[in-house]
Amino acid sequence: MSTPTKKTSNYTARRYTKADAALWNDFVRTAKNATFLFDRDFMDYHSDRFTDFSVLIFKDDTLYAVLPANVKEGKLISHQGLTYGSFVLQDSAKLLYALEAFKEMLRFLASEMIIILEIRVIPTFYNVMPSDELAYFLFKANATLLKRDVLMVIDNDHKLKFQKNRREGINKAIRNGLKIKIEDTFDDFWNDVLIPNLKNKHGIAPVHSLEEIKLLAARFPANIKQVNVYKDDKVVAGTTVFLTETTIHPQYVSGNADKNSYGSLDLAYDFIINHFKKDKRYFDFNISSEENGKVLNSGLIFWKESCGARTFTADTYEIHTANYKQIDITVK
Repeated sequence: MSTPTKKTSNYTARRYTKADAALWNDFVRTAKNATFLFDRDFMDYHSDRFTDFSVLIFKDDTLYAVLPANVKEGKLISHQGLTYGSFVLQDSAKLLYALEAFKEMLRFLASEMIIILEIRVIPTFYNVMPSDELAYFLFKANATLLKRDVLMVIDNDHKLKFQKNRREGINKAIRNGLKIKIEDTFDDFWNDVLIPNLKNKHGIAPVHSLEEIKLLAARFPANIKQVNVYKDDKVVAGTTVFLTETTIHPQYVSGNADKNSYGSLDLAYDFIINHFKKDKRYFDFNISSEENGKVLNSGLIFWKESCGARTFTADTYEIHTANYKQIDITVK
């Protein structure tokens, strides 16, 4: 595909290139609705698996918005290699200007013969300040809701206590002499617990390989942590934790076959919920729905709610890029 620049008024859009990495990263680090997952040092670790087609949108000569995305079979997806996507803005962005920038992005994509944009909107609790512009823009562009996933989240500003069964699990772990450690190495948990459990139970491997998670942790040491649960000198459970500016998220959690009798997972969750909460408002347990949000996993929901979690949603939309023609910027 070519990479022309299309211009309307003082807005322009173009495709990201590797030469834009520093500009992109500087923008994302100070954005109001982005996390370290949008940093090119994170996005590009698996660049061989995706055809990147991220977009930069400028107002005059200033970068005003970005869209992390990849293209597949003529469809733009934001982003298959990431947990979520967004139309990324700074806290200085004004609604009408941002709408103009969004319209220009769709116009550019249409000119590149990309008919469909699919975007999973970043859950609102990851934003550092109000940022519902994209939800309104999707409405203006007549976007179609493809799925709505249920996320279970703890809000530390309105924290609920662990219910009795979770407290019993923690007490069981203490009686069994389990210990918690924040580690510099990922190998023991991944090789001895996580990878075997996923293979034996689900016949799958982690989304990241061990080498990839070690690479990412080296690049983002403040954002990726390994917490292990030990019985004597053996790792019996653990979690690889992703930390954003607002949120604690256990990316991977697993325990060995004795996890219920030991109470190891209850202890692990209690630790990471409380240890990292100092400057984090939310704890994201991740998705508890299946089949594009149509089916609720009642077992997961029961367990997470017993830890004090309650519901947020994460929406995925599909937009016809030609719908930029329907977006009226006129205001009264």
